[in-house]
Amino acid sequence: MAKFRDRMEDFKDAVRQAAISSGYNESKLAATMAKFIIHAPRQRSPFTRAAYKTLESIGALEQFMLKHRKDYVDRHRTTEHERDSIEQEVNAFIKACQEQINVLKNSINDEEAQSKGWLGMRADHSNADTIAHKHGVVLILSERLHSVTSQYDQLRSIRFQDTFSRATPRRKLNRNPKSKSEDNSNSNNLEVREPEAFQTQSLTVQQQLLDDETRALQVELTSLLDAVQETETKMVEMSALNHLLSTHVLQQREQIEQLYDQAVEATHNVDLGNKELSKAIQRNTSSRTFLLLFLFVLTFSILFLDWYS
Repeated sequence: MAKFRDRMEDFKDAVRQAAISSGYNESKLAATMAKFIIHAPRQRSPFTRAAYKTLESIGALEQFMLKHRKDYVDRHRTTEHERDSIEQEVNAFIKACQEQINVLKNSINDEEAQSKGWLGMRADHSNADTIAHKHGVVLILSERLHSVTSQYDQLRSIRFQDTFSRATPRRKLNRNPKSKSEDNSNSNNLEVREPEAFQTQSLTVQQQLLDDETRALQVELTSLLDAVQETETKMVEMSALNHLLSTHVLQQREQIEQLYDQAVEATHNVDLGNKELSKAIQRNTSSRTFLLLFLFVLTFSILFLDWYS
């Protein structure tokens, strides 16, 4: 059995000698060899950097919601003002993330418009794949933001439901003192009427004015409480509708993904069709040339035979 000799060291020495003869010194040669061993990190495109930044923002929003979840849901841990401040910060986070996603969409649309050539056809097939990939990235970011906003809507619905449940018994309790106050006012009127003969006319007028003011205040407070109750009910209904809308949008995600796959497949089919058309044009040109050559040879052969005969 033949023995093989390792010539790798001889090859390295030959490469080193060739590099030194070409003007490379030891430091430059070592730097070049280091580049082959440790590759420099690839420079990310502006779109990739913006997409990573948006993803980090959505992750920070999700961490913020997880951190303040208990404080927001439990009303004994924080005040209403602190809960409102948490809502403001979350809304600002969501608005910033949505603006970043819109910027990415606009950049894709601009790139897609620039890549289209004559008659709206794409000039570069690789660029079409890149644009499709970017659309997929934006779709993933939108789905991630939608999942976070769905959690936020659930927390808001819990808070509104808690507010609604606390407001309902308070209204019932406020109605009972109202009836009691009416009974007391009636009894006071009876007591006032009994010793009416022994009291002066001025005291009677003052008592009547106080009773009227008390009734007016009771009516005003009752109407104000009814308005607050109606507002709370509408807020709970709006939160439920918002959550229902988010659920429907999430259900439409699969349809959007199917449309996206069909669009990519249609783009691929159009590219294949363009290639087949190009091949057909080439075959038509070659067949036309062959036909002309055949007719020329046939004509020349007939003339030659006629001349020969």
